[in-house]
Amino acid sequence: MAIKVTMPRLSDTMTEGTVATWLKKVGDKISEGDILAEIETDKATMEFESFNEGTLLHIGIQAGETAPVDSLLAIIGNEGEDISALLSGGDAPAAEAPKAETKEAPAEAKTETAAPAKAATELPKGVIVVTMPRLSDTMTEGTVATWLKKVGDAVAEGDILAEIETDKATMEFESFNAGTLLYIGIQEGNTAPVDSLLAIIGPAGTDISGIAENYTAGGAAPASAPATEEKAAPAAEKATEAVAETSSNGGRILASPLAKKIASDKGIQLTQVKGSGENGRIVKSDIENFTPSAQAQPAATSAAKPQEAAAPAAPKVFVPAGEVFTEEIKNSQMRKIIAKRLAESLFTAPHYNLVIEVSMDDAMAARATINTVPDTKVSFNDMVIKACALALKKHPKINSQWKEDAIIINHHVNIGVAVAVEDGLVVPVLKFTDAMSLSQIGASVRDLAGRAKNKKLGPQEMEGSTFTVSNLGMFGITEFNSIINQPNSAILSVGAIVEKPVVKNGQIVVGNTMMLSLACDHRTIDGATGAQFLQTLKQYIESPVTMLA
Repeated sequence: MAIKVTMPRLSDTMTEGTVATWLKKVGDKISEGDILAEIETDKATMEFESFNEGTLLHIGIQAGETAPVDSLLAIIGNEGEDISALLSGGDAPAAEAPKAETKEAPAEAKTETAAPAKAATELPKGVIVVTMPRLSDTMTEGTVATWLKKVGDAVAEGDILAEIETDKATMEFESFNAGTLLYIGIQEGNTAPVDSLLAIIGPAGTDISGIAENYTAGGAAPASAPATEEKAAPAAEKATEAVAETSSNGGRILASPLAKKIASDKGIQLTQVKGSGENGRIVKSDIENFTPSAQAQPAATSAAKPQEAAAPAAPKVFVPAGEVFTEEIKNSQMRKIIAKRLAESLFTAPHYNLVIEVSMDDAMAARATINTVPDTKVSFNDMVIKACALALKKHPKINSQWKEDAIIINHHVNIGVAVAVEDGLVVPVLKFTDAMSLSQIGASVRDLAGRAKNKKLGPQEMEGSTFTVSNLGMFGITEFNSIINQPNSAILSVGAIVEKPVVKNGQIVVGNTMMLSLACDHRTIDGATGAQFLQTLKQYIESPVTMLA
């Protein structure tokens, strides 16, 4: 009996998901535990396993498409089984698996692709309006990184039209229609809201005058001339992409977004990898199983020599004194989300900061002793996190969050640890931190930080924090103030350990100190409450043995 597989809810905040890559196609045999697809949320790309076995009879959400949780993702059943009743039940999304058997298919695609507000606009026969897709549940706008087709090119169903940058990743966008690319509405490097006019596809030579103007009259997307190829996209970005994603003979390399990310993290050139996917497409397993050949490095070295020899001949750009010289860098979607959320925190929660200086002499001695234990590695940041967890149990008002009608006091301690990643930061969470030992905290932080930098964290690993620690001491920063990570009520900023003269027992001696700054939300934490928490925290850090009691 056929079974409907729906878009899974991969986190408690997920309302919709994007199919990054299908690892199975219609007609393939499925075993229980097989990976069906890679599904992207706003936090991570995750593998989705099948809990059923049979034959994949239908794909309801194509690669690159976004759909709400519980939408029809696929149907698995017996080979040749009639699934028409399941498809007519209304659960399947509008985008069908390509079966252009009747002349009604283009009309359906036209209705599905065009924005609802424009449905009343009469389109010439066979002409389809393609809009900016929603590729993650937090995406409100997208940036066209690269167009892989130009106006006048023939487009087949399944061809990659463009690469679109969201707040989390750059993803390939496939065409679900066939025809000729008649118009490009968003040029390379430009950003536009979801559902803006991205392109128009239809029969070659079709008159589309007035369609773009009518569509953009509502402010959905900037108009641009269809016959003009825009050459003003950043040349440096194009050159980089050309090196990474074209083969030696100039042909484009097909690779899944996840494969590209892993290859970039591992420093693997896609030109050296043989794809095992459809049409030679490089998938995740190809990158993970790739072993660099011994010939690759000499070839790369010899190829680089002429460039290195020519490099001295190319003079650096000289900017005369007094000349204004600026560079504009497009904001990534991650940067925009960070800007939005931190601005909301700073301008919504009344912040104030409390600063305290802590002696680190005993902590340094304790750490040195702890790290003599085999297979144990504890950092000063781990000791601060442990001290925070114990202090929060004694001062639960710091472990709170504000709501309009009440203050929520959290009696469990989940500490978020700010981790810098490329183009932004994330906050993985240590659940029930107060119940963890120092060595467990150290191992967990190293694991979470490593996977955060590789975008391997699951959404559930970045949710539920009740307090946050941010440490810039490794960069030599002695003191700073952080913005509260909502919905927490406080965040601790940890500076570097500094060796300096201190007074002990009436004598000036050399000591080691560290500055701690606590940012508090005045709606939930009064100054005296924050100060008492810092006093307890200071006692734990200055006497590490008390953390073992």
